[in-house]
Amino acid sequence: MSPISMTVNGVPVSAEIDPRTLLVQFLRDHLRLTGTHVGCDTSQCGACLVQLDGAAVKSCAVLVVQASGRTVTTIEGLAGSGALHPMQEAFREHHGLQCGFCTPGMIMAGLDMVRRHGPFLEADQVRTELEGNLCRCTGYHNIVTAIIAGARETAMPATRS
Repeated sequence: MSPISMTVNGVPVSAEIDPRTLLVQFLRDHLRLTGTHVGCDTSQCGACLVQLDGAAVKSCAVLVVQASGRTVTTIEGLAGSGALHPMQEAFREHHGLQCGFCTPGMIMAGLDMVRRHGPFLEADQVRTELEGNLCRCTGYHNIVTAIIAGARETAMPATRS
């Protein structure tokens, strides 16, 4: 067993854990943050994307000990004060989900695109960037539309009355 500590969704977390435990297993099984999905167990589908120190990573390919001392944000950590994060809201508004299984990973990938490229994304760019995220329902058109809209709203939130 190895001692670990990290911040998850703004909350300090410490545990004694088997060092072979994957970050996705720790999040789901130990912290009960089940919005991070396990889709393939081979780091190919992107359903397990989380932010590690602000960058998107596939949590099925990261050992929990590698995340010790770092900051993790899951899909549950995006919304605040009872309101959806602008990227989440864009997925709702633009029907960027069908079954919803890939949605958390797609949203985290979209936020990583905004972090790296800014708020003005093009459809071809988003499609290329999503190559590591699989949607089995083939909802890519609406996902791309949602990410483009969410990127602009994330970077420059509209004033709502």
